Amino acid sequence: MKSILSEAHQVPFAAQVEEIVASTPVYDIHTHLYEPAFNELLLWGIDELLVYHYLVAESFRQHNLPYDKFWALSKTQQADLIWNSLFIEHSPISEACRGVLTTLHAFGLDVKKHDLPSIRNWFANRKLDTHITECMQLAGVKTICMTNSPFDDLERPVWERGFQRDERFTAALRIDPLILNWPEVAPKLAQWGYNVEANPSSGKTFSEIRRFLADWSKRINAQYVMVSLPPDFQFPANTMSASIIEHAVLPHCRDTGLPFALMPGVKRAVNPQLKLAGDGVGLTDLTMLQNLCAQFPENKFLATVLARENQHELCVLARKFRNLHIFGCWWFTNIPSIIDEMTRMRIELLGTSFTPQHSDARVLDQIVYKWQHSRRVIARVLLEKYLELGQDGWPVSRAEVERDVKDLFGGAFERFCKS
Repeated sequence: MKSILSEAHQVPFAAQVEEIVASTPVYDIHTHLYEPAFNELLLWGIDELLVYHYLVAESFRQHNLPYDKFWALSKTQQADLIWNSLFIEHSPISEACRGVLTTLHAFGLDVKKHDLPSIRNWFANRKLDTHITECMQLAGVKTICMTNSPFDDLERPVWERGFQRDERFTAALRIDPLILNWPEVAPKLAQWGYNVEANPSSGKTFSEIRRFLADWSKRINAQYVMVSLPPDFQFPANTMSASIIEHAVLPHCRDTGLPFALMPGVKRAVNPQLKLAGDGVGLTDLTMLQNLCAQFPENKFLATVLARENQHELCVLARKFRNLHIFGCWWFTNIPSIIDEMTRMRIELLGTSFTPQHSDARVLDQIVYKWQHSRRVIARVLLEKYLELGQDGWPVSRAEVERDVKDLFGGAFERFCKS
């Protein structure tokens, strides 16, 4: 079948789509970055890029250093080892390695010389605020949403002291310990002035948890409340985790209009010797998400799922429940081949009523490569779909492409949060 667009018109249209996708500012709705006020918690620079847990795990496949000896090295020594084993002794063709090179190249650094000391020297002479601005410009990111936990002993005091907020950053309230480890969290809440019981026998504890959530949502101006979950998590269930969600988290989110973001599929510490790099992935029973969406229609749910095998079912659930907004290619699915597959499937099932990507960046510089790589995939998929519309007699204008991309890059998410 011939397209109604001639070959002469297809090339300029393709260039338009690529230009619009490349230049539209994005709201990066889930990261592990921090505002400058958090000082050392905001990670950036070449050594942080190289000791990122993706590369740590990958490097152990190429060198024979025992785990304990690796962790005894300084950060610079670890970075040197990873650079040599993944970039010098082998071609850096994995997505995590390529991402480092994409980022360095975007900064105008010459990587052909393989000169790590000179790259270090370049970063050492950078000022943080300038670096944040340039990273965001190169990534095309207008707003970064952090992940913020009151249970982090390094982060909590910063919020409690108060600081001048950086308008480029928003916050999300992370509550994994509250939901998944109540016996350890209960004494902390009691110490912080919340009248909770280790084994609650009445609604008082749930009311106090709601007060805690309200206090912290207000303190950080949370955009949503979030939790990552193991693959076997169930709801409803006769567990403290399910009870806290039903009687505290969901009422709080309804009262405030905040979405509740669920990120299931994480198997923690599959290999404890790898520390942060040792987590794995498992297939999730999404019946729990279906039950939440069906039983609590007044709540809004955000979801991204770690296992590739769960992605189709998640799309189908989003078709059935308008109180569910799916987002991002998370963690192990954040590689071009799977980003392509997931984005294509989501567009075919959901149109533009989802958010195709978030960076999940732990190091500031990573937003550069994660968004540059993702934009290329998203542009390719969109172009294919627009050309198919043209074959069916529905030409798409530049204004319509701009509208759609704005939706995909944060507009649909923001409307969902405000609905």
